Amino acid sequence: MRYPPFPQVGVGAVVLRNNDILLIRRINDPGKGKWSVPGGHLELGESIYSAATRELYEETGIKGEPLGIINIDEYVEIEDKVKYHYVLIDVLIKPNTPLEDAAPGGDVDRVGLYNFKEALNLDLTRSTRSLIMKLMKGIQIFKSNFIVIRKEE
Repeated sequence: MRYPPFPQVGVGAVVLRNNDILLIRRINDPGKGKWSVPGGHLELGESIYSAATRELYEETGIKGEPLGIINIDEYVEIEDKVKYHYVLIDVLIKPNTPLEDAAPGGDVDRVGLYNFKEALNLDLTRSTRSLIMKLMKGIQIFKSNFIVIRKEE
Protein backbone atom coordinates (compact mmCIF):
# COMPACT_ATOMS: atom_id res chain seq x y z
CA MET A 1 0.00 0.00 0.00
CA ARG A 2 1.41 3.36 -1.04
CA TYR A 3 1.40 6.04 1.71
CA PRO A 4 -0.06 3.75 4.38
CA PRO A 5 -1.53 5.09 7.62
CA PHE A 6 0.32 2.33 9.52
CA PRO A 7 2.92 -0.40 8.79
CA GLN A 8 1.86 -3.31 6.57
CA VAL A 9 2.80 -6.98 7.06
CA GLY A 10 4.40 -8.76 4.13
CA VAL A 11 5.25 -12.45 3.98
CA GLY A 12 7.91 -14.17 1.92
CA ALA A 13 7.96 -17.83 0.90
CA VAL A 14 11.53 -19.17 1.03
CA VAL A 15 11.98 -22.39 -0.92
CA LEU A 16 15.47 -23.90 -0.90
CA ARG A 17 17.11 -26.88 -2.55
CA ASN A 18 20.67 -27.37 -1.36
CA ASN A 19 22.27 -23.94 -2.00
CA ASP A 20 19.59 -22.89 -4.48
CA ILE A 21 16.69 -20.51 -3.82
CA LEU A 22 13.43 -20.06 -5.72
CA LEU A 23 13.06 -16.45 -6.89
CA ILE A 24 10.47 -14.46 -8.81
CA ARG A 25 10.68 -11.17 -10.72
CA ARG A 26 8.06 -8.61 -9.68
CA ILE A 27 5.96 -6.59 -12.13
CA ASN A 28 4.53 -4.15 -9.53
CA ASP A 29 5.94 -1.76 -6.95
CA PRO A 30 7.52 -1.88 -4.52
CA GLY A 31 10.37 -3.71 -6.21
CA LYS A 32 9.04 -3.59 -9.77
CA GLY A 33 11.47 -5.37 -12.12
CA LYS A 34 13.51 -6.79 -9.24
CA TRP A 35 13.95 -10.37 -8.11
CA SER A 36 12.72 -11.54 -4.72
CA VAL A 37 11.29 -14.52 -2.92
CA PRO A 38 7.59 -15.09 -3.68
CA GLY A 39 5.42 -13.13 -1.31
CA GLY A 40 2.84 -10.49 -0.63
CA HIS A 41 0.47 -9.06 1.94
CA LEU A 42 -0.85 -10.82 5.00
CA GLU A 43 -4.64 -10.71 4.82
CA LEU A 44 -6.85 -9.92 7.78
CA GLY A 45 -7.51 -13.11 9.79
CA GLU A 46 -4.87 -15.11 7.90
CA SER A 47 -1.90 -16.81 9.56
CA ILE A 48 1.63 -15.98 8.45
CA TYR A 49 2.12 -19.60 7.35
CA SER A 50 -1.12 -19.64 5.33
CA ALA A 51 -0.20 -16.35 3.68
CA ALA A 52 3.26 -17.60 2.70
CA THR A 53 1.95 -20.84 1.19
CA ARG A 54 -0.86 -18.96 -0.59
CA GLU A 55 1.55 -16.42 -2.09
CA LEU A 56 3.95 -19.19 -3.14
CA TYR A 57 1.16 -20.96 -5.00
CA GLU A 58 -0.28 -17.77 -6.56
CA GLU A 59 3.09 -16.59 -7.85
CA THR A 60 4.75 -19.89 -8.85
CA GLY A 61 2.16 -22.69 -8.87
CA ILE A 62 4.23 -24.51 -6.23
CA LYS A 63 2.44 -26.01 -3.23
CA GLY A 64 4.29 -26.51 0.01
CA GLU A 65 4.35 -27.03 3.76
CA PRO A 66 5.59 -24.23 6.04
CA LEU A 67 8.42 -25.24 8.36
CA GLY A 68 8.92 -22.04 10.34
CA ILE A 69 9.99 -18.42 10.27
CA ILE A 70 13.60 -17.80 9.27
CA ASN A 71 13.85 -14.04 8.88
CA ILE A 72 12.20 -10.75 9.78
CA ASP A 73 13.12 -7.43 8.16
CA GLU A 74 11.62 -3.97 8.05
CA TYR A 75 11.38 -2.01 4.81
CA VAL A 76 10.65 1.72 4.82
CA GLU A 77 10.74 3.93 1.73
CA ILE A 78 10.41 7.69 2.24
CA GLU A 79 9.69 10.46 -0.25
CA ASP A 80 8.23 13.60 1.35
CA LYS A 81 6.50 11.19 3.72
CA VAL A 82 6.53 7.42 4.24
CA LYS A 83 5.68 5.85 0.87
CA TYR A 84 5.99 2.21 2.01
CA HIS A 85 6.47 0.64 5.43
CA TYR A 86 6.50 -3.15 5.63
CA VAL A 87 7.38 -5.64 8.32
CA LEU A 88 8.59 -8.58 6.18
CA ILE A 89 8.37 -12.09 7.62
CA ASP A 90 10.06 -14.90 5.68
CA VAL A 91 8.80 -18.47 6.06
CA LEU A 92 10.81 -21.52 5.05
CA ILE A 93 8.61 -23.81 2.97
CA LYS A 94 9.16 -27.44 1.99
CA PRO A 95 7.81 -27.81 -1.56
CA ASN A 96 5.28 -30.54 -2.33
CA THR A 97 5.44 -29.80 -6.06
CA PRO A 98 8.59 -30.31 -8.19
CA LEU A 99 10.41 -26.98 -8.47
CA GLU A 100 10.87 -27.60 -12.19
CA ASP A 101 7.08 -27.08 -12.50
CA ALA A 102 7.31 -23.49 -11.22
CA ALA A 103 5.66 -20.98 -13.57
CA PRO A 104 4.98 -17.25 -13.18
CA GLY A 105 1.55 -16.20 -11.97
CA GLY A 106 -0.10 -13.24 -10.30
CA ASP A 107 2.17 -10.17 -10.29
CA VAL A 108 5.23 -12.10 -11.49
CA ASP A 109 6.77 -12.33 -14.97
CA ARG A 110 9.66 -14.77 -14.32
CA VAL A 111 10.47 -17.61 -11.94
CA GLY A 112 13.82 -19.30 -11.45
CA LEU A 113 15.88 -21.47 -9.15
CA TYR A 114 19.27 -19.87 -8.51
CA ASN A 115 22.39 -20.79 -6.61
CA PHE A 116 22.95 -18.29 -3.76
CA LYS A 117 26.09 -16.83 -5.34
CA GLU A 118 24.44 -16.65 -8.78
CA ALA A 119 21.38 -14.98 -7.25
CA LEU A 120 23.54 -12.21 -5.76
CA ASN A 121 24.35 -11.15 -9.36
CA LEU A 122 20.63 -10.55 -10.11
CA ASP A 123 18.84 -7.23 -9.60
CA LEU A 124 17.44 -8.22 -6.19
CA THR A 125 15.28 -6.30 -3.77
CA ARG A 126 17.33 -5.13 -0.80
CA SER A 127 15.47 -7.42 1.58
CA THR A 128 16.08 -10.46 -0.67
CA ARG A 129 19.79 -9.64 -0.97
CA SER A 130 19.99 -9.37 2.83
CA LEU A 131 18.08 -12.66 3.22
CA ILE A 132 20.41 -14.54 0.86
CA MET A 133 23.48 -13.19 2.68
CA LYS A 134 21.99 -14.47 5.95
CA LEU A 135 21.13 -17.86 4.40
CA MET A 136 24.71 -18.29 3.23
CA LYS A 137 25.72 -18.20 6.92
CA GLY A 138 23.13 -20.80 7.95
CA ILE A 139 19.48 -21.11 8.85
CA GLN A 140 17.80 -20.79 12.19
CA ILE A 141 14.10 -21.70 12.26
CA PHE A 142 11.67 -20.49 14.86
CA LYS A 143 7.97 -21.15 15.18
CA SER A 144 5.09 -18.79 15.72
CA ASN A 145 1.64 -19.49 17.10
CA PHE A 146 -1.58 -18.45 15.41
CA ILE A 147 -3.97 -17.74 18.25
CA VAL A 148 -7.61 -17.13 17.32
CA ILE A 149 -10.18 -16.30 19.97
CA ARG A 150 -13.81 -16.50 18.91
CA LYS A 151 -16.27 -14.79 21.23
CA GLU A 152 -19.53 -16.69 21.40
CA GLU A 153 -22.64 -14.54 21.57
